[in-house]
Amino acid sequence: MSSQNIYILGIESSCDDTAASVIHNGKILSNVVANQKIHTEYGGVVPELASRAHQQNIVPVVHQALEKARISKEQLSAVAFTRGPGLMGSLLVGTSFAKSFAYGLNIPLIDVNHMQAHILAHFIDEEGFDKPPFPFLAMTISGGHTQIVKVTDYFDMEVIGETIDDAVGEAYDKSGKILGLGYPAGPEIDKRAQSGDPKAFSFTKPKVDGLDFSFSGFKTAVLYFIQKQVKENPNFIEENLNDICASIQYTIIGILMDKLKLASKQTVIKHIAIGGGVSANSGIRKALKSGEQKFGWTTYIPKFEFTTDNAAMIAIVGYLKYLEEDFSEFDVTASARLKI
Repeated sequence: MSSQNIYILGIESSCDDTAASVIHNGKILSNVVANQKIHTEYGGVVPELASRAHQQNIVPVVHQALEKARISKEQLSAVAFTRGPGLMGSLLVGTSFAKSFAYGLNIPLIDVNHMQAHILAHFIDEEGFDKPPFPFLAMTISGGHTQIVKVTDYFDMEVIGETIDDAVGEAYDKSGKILGLGYPAGPEIDKRAQSGDPKAFSFTKPKVDGLDFSFSGFKTAVLYFIQKQVKENPNFIEENLNDICASIQYTIIGILMDKLKLASKQTVIKHIAIGGGVSANSGIRKALKSGEQKFGWTTYIPKFEFTTDNAAMIAIVGYLKYLEEDFSEFDVTASARLKI
């Protein structure tokens, strides 16, 4: 199949962002995201509100993506969409739209696994960003996922470690809630951590065998610690907020890095890539970079806009699948718990 002029429309609607992107032979022409601000009032994503907002946003977002890419819908080679995992109501909006759009244009439909897309975002042609060679280890960290994946080829991936309870993003958000910070709390904790002392307070790291993670015990430890301190000094949080944030961040990064070191040692792989919303965290980026010096790693961190939920990562997977003529049937259904 000639790869001369392949235009793929990518659609992402797994959680609370409606996104569309157009990719041309591996290069992103447009990447449009409509955020749903409504969830901040509730301190978390409300599924019913999310799917309603997707219904309002999807047509304008796709229209904008095509306009920014300066192509007409008739030039598209295929439509790629997130099949899962994610919130069922949200996924259904993207799936239904993608099916009818591809059907109407009489072009192939390509279903994409959201977690694979976070990893394959590294293969978007972007100046100044290297692509990891196979095999590499990918750590996907977000509000809903914490996984270490051994990547042998584009579509040959094996999850070798994952969280047995909460994702790392939830650990940030719940800790932030305890401290009275807004939602999502990750960026705020990261910002404050930079002015705090990471060794000011110590939280125990959960003991989990192998390469799996656990964050529920850590959240409980933070809660009990704060309750105890506030009882003794009602102003404890505001007097020590930066130090608390730095200590929380230091512990979370320690948990992630311990498992990553173990995974690298066990697999003898030194190429490490990260993805997912939490990979935007400055502390995690610094820890990875220091791993290059300490352990001889080569690390790969995607461009900021390709770390959080976006459609460019869906479009690149669509492009790679298009080259292999790996198309979907039109009776394909969304799946909230899709595995890698």
